Amino acid sequence: MLPSETQLPPPAASLPPRSWLRRRVADPLLDLLKTGLSPEKLALTVGLGVAVGLIPAFGITTILSAAVALRLRLNVAAMQLATHLMSFFQLALLIPFLRAGATIMGQGDKVAHLTVASLRQLIEHEGWQAVGKLLWRAELGALLVWAGAMVPLVVVLYFILRVVFRRVLARQAVVEE
Repeated sequence: MLPSETQLPPPAASLPPRSWLRRRVADPLLDLLKTGLSPEKLALTVGLGVAVGLIPAFGITTILSAAVALRLRLNVAAMQLATHLMSFFQLALLIPFLRAGATIMGQGDKVAHLTVASLRQLIEHEGWQAVGKLLWRAELGALLVWAGAMVPLVVVLYFILRVVFRRVLARQAVVEE
């Protein structure tokens, strides 16, 4: 056997398949760490991306996350990734945010029994304008609740992710040596 043959990597078939989560989330974040993005900046980027992704308003998350990333000189791609990974949770939290917002804005009785089905029925029969007229104060209150809840969430995520990303970066440095 020639010396060069002993250094060949194993065939691709013998490697275990990587999961979707690994390929689409973990690997891109790891690549950012490898290219020189600091763990602190990446932690802030992901934390803010999560917060923007949970905003109880549709249609603005992409633009808002790009604007925040550009303004704070953070990685736009990482922020977009974190923001869009929150889509399911944004939908799941919309009704609770609207209910809480209506309560603090004094419209709790109008929105107390709001469900996804009733919201869909309202949109189908009366259109978005009717929904806007009915829910604008609830939406404003929901944004206030969101803003109040996201400050501690971003702080907690920042400190946790900063430690995680530092460890990942240190582990990668050991592996590469």
